[in-house]
Amino acid sequence: MPQGTIKRLVTDRGFGFVSGGGRDEVFFHSSSVKEVAFDQLREGQVVDYEVEDAPPRRGRGPRAVWVKPAN
Repeated sequence: MPQGTIKRLVTDRGFGFVSGGGRDEVFFHSSSVKEVAFDQLREGQVVDYEVEDAPPRRGRGPRAVWVKPAN
């Protein structure tokens, strides 16, 4: 499972972006966060995550479907 860093959080809309694991920034939704609440995450925090390719739609790329703080 790749490790990355939370680059940006949009807390009022419930999503963020993580980068690392040889990828550009990857979108994640608050529903993908495991083991902690979304509002406990912080920009710059190291996390483990899994990436899934999103179905082809206008302007949407891969997304993180499982995000949790790294141990």
